[in-house]
Amino acid sequence: MDLTSTSGGGDSRQIEETKPLLGGDVPAPEGTKMGAVPCRRALLLCNGMRYKLLQEGDIQVCVIRHPRTFLSKILTSKFLRRWEPHHLTLADNSLASATPTGYMENSVSYSAIEDVQLLSWENAPKYCLQLTIPGGTVLLQAANSYLRDQWFHSLQWKKKIYKYKKVLSNPSRWEVVLKEIRTLVDMALTSPLQDDSINQAPLEIVSKLLSENTNLTTQEHENIIVAIAPLLENNHPPPDLCEFFCKDFGKCPRLRLFTQEYILALNELNAGMEVVKKFIQSMHGPTGHCPHPRVLPNLVAVCLAAIYSCYEEFINSRDNSPSLKEIRNGCQQPCDRKPTLPLRLLHPSPDLVSQEATLSEARLKSVVVASSEIHVEVEPASTAKPALTASVGNDSEPNLIDCLMVSPACSTMSIELGPQADRTLGCYVEILKLLSDYDDWRPSLASLLQPIPFPKEALAHEKFTKELKYVIQRFAEDPRQEVHSCLLSVRAGKDGWFQLYSPGGVACDDDGELFASMVHILMGSCYKTKKFLLSLAENKLGPCMLLALRGNQTMVEILCLMLEYNIIDNNDTQLQIISTLESTGVGKRMYEQLCDRQRELKELQRKGGPTRLTLPSKSTDADLARLLSSGSFGNLENLSLAFTNVTSACAEHLIKLPSLKQLNLWSTQFGDAGLRLLSEHLTMLQVLNLCETPVTDAGLLALSSMKSLCSLNMNSTKLSADTYEDLKAKLPNLKEVDVRYTEAW
Repeated sequence: MDLTSTSGGGDSRQIEETKPLLGGDVPAPEGTKMGAVPCRRALLLCNGMRYKLLQEGDIQVCVIRHPRTFLSKILTSKFLRRWEPHHLTLADNSLASATPTGYMENSVSYSAIEDVQLLSWENAPKYCLQLTIPGGTVLLQAANSYLRDQWFHSLQWKKKIYKYKKVLSNPSRWEVVLKEIRTLVDMALTSPLQDDSINQAPLEIVSKLLSENTNLTTQEHENIIVAIAPLLENNHPPPDLCEFFCKDFGKCPRLRLFTQEYILALNELNAGMEVVKKFIQSMHGPTGHCPHPRVLPNLVAVCLAAIYSCYEEFINSRDNSPSLKEIRNGCQQPCDRKPTLPLRLLHPSPDLVSQEATLSEARLKSVVVASSEIHVEVEPASTAKPALTASVGNDSEPNLIDCLMVSPACSTMSIELGPQADRTLGCYVEILKLLSDYDDWRPSLASLLQPIPFPKEALAHEKFTKELKYVIQRFAEDPRQEVHSCLLSVRAGKDGWFQLYSPGGVACDDDGELFASMVHILMGSCYKTKKFLLSLAENKLGPCMLLALRGNQTMVEILCLMLEYNIIDNNDTQLQIISTLESTGVGKRMYEQLCDRQRELKELQRKGGPTRLTLPSKSTDADLARLLSSGSFGNLENLSLAFTNVTSACAEHLIKLPSLKQLNLWSTQFGDAGLRLLSEHLTMLQVLNLCETPVTDAGLLALSSMKSLCSLNMNSTKLSADTYEDLKAKLPNLKEVDVRYTEAW
């Protein structure tokens, strides 16, 4: 739009902020109006001044109507002009006063403003703006030149954005729309205004344009994304731009698609992933905690959708393939049956139909099926692997990871993506890696990825699982239980990342280093230790023994704990574990320590000792450990640690008291971790006092396995009403309960 100055005796110049809108160039009127000497654009935009976008402010207002008679000319002369103070608000569509009286009784719509100019004339107040409206002029007088320029640029911006919103809301020719979007982006990049909405407004306009026009072709959509990319490319978005990504992508799928293709556009730049990395950094913000809770879920949603699209053609080929149940049953059949697993990943073709009828050809000859993006190769088996364990006759659908466990007839599979899909996959897996590097995002990211929300074709793709291994490693290294516990399955009967990356899992590409790291962090959290050991003994005993044989200290500890807790019932297996332990220096040393403890325990039970024991106040975990190791306490039935400084760490000593029936932990720092350990080993405990301890529902729920409890004091703990009801239902012998000063009271 052309902005035309008016002058009574001076020269007239054109002020042009941006290129014209859809209406084309508006010719400057030949006549001139009031005397005005407009400032040159170079003076405004090249002087280096920056301004904050005004939303409201105090200013003097004078309205001059165009004179039609001699009398009206006299009344509008500069000597008789009247100025009114107003507090004006720059709304989205008009200029309005907080006190709608006098000149500003009615708001001035941006669509009615024909021109905005800076004015100056002799013997007149300085720092004035002129708004040309139909039938007159509105004069705005600021207190100084800086405020005048700030009002000028703010009004120009509001007027322009209002027109762009209006024009782009009803597009007709997309090539013209594309030109106007580029102009809009240029205007935002060159504006002297520095404000959140300067970068936000173009994004909102374009996202609305995309959401309201769902019939765009792929090329048109890509052109729009490329057109708006320089806005964030040259001005990396500050944290306030996260508001754009904080909308619910589930309700606005076009916004997700917009973000997905925008990131791909950034990745195609010369700097590639460096630009994408800066984009992720800007989304997180400069502090250690991202202030926008919706940013991470939206970015993860974008990554999942993009990764899914890489395998979409593969996924669409499942239509005529066997069901998951058939795949599981096929994997369990003897080796003379053709493996059904690859059929889930191959496109149906006449060649495959003929190959299905011939088993020997399927074993001796590689089958390669190509599509426009993906190639799958089934290689002949060279080594046999253990068959999957599943209950025969179970009609429930098997989980996806079990379906991908290779059968004896099909040991390896390779998936190859086309160049474009490969670049897309690499970009978005790299983003998941970047997200896992942020400490504040890692708990939520682990929770979002815990259900393994990827197609099974991706889990069968070696490149994908190899790249994603970095993310799983970050989860395994995090000491927070809320993070590393997400390595386990989301529910019973379904495998998790722990199974996927353990030896024998489809994603395991090392000698068990990641598996050992995961076991170490999970055992260190004391999270259902005995149950976890039982699971390892049933499913991963072989890998544990192999790693222990190679000197892995974590696996040596695991085998010792299995022996100490009597996890292994079979004598031959116990002897094999002992042989494994004695084959290495570290294993031999730890096994000898285990034998010493077992001998001490038997000696303790043989000698007996006192039946009651009370520790002095302010005793510590170390004091308790020294006391219990100095004498015989096989007959100890009542132990009071009230008002001492013991913590959950003392639980490993308490579980070695076989006759303990009453335990008083009143006003100690004994917490959830210790309570879980007690619940697994002291199943004969009858009286437990947890008054004024820091235990929560997470630990108290574990007490449901202590069926012998008849007296339980949970006074002044963080017990909830739901947990209390659950304990009452699961502890049939519970007769005395104290829940005062809790939520359940």
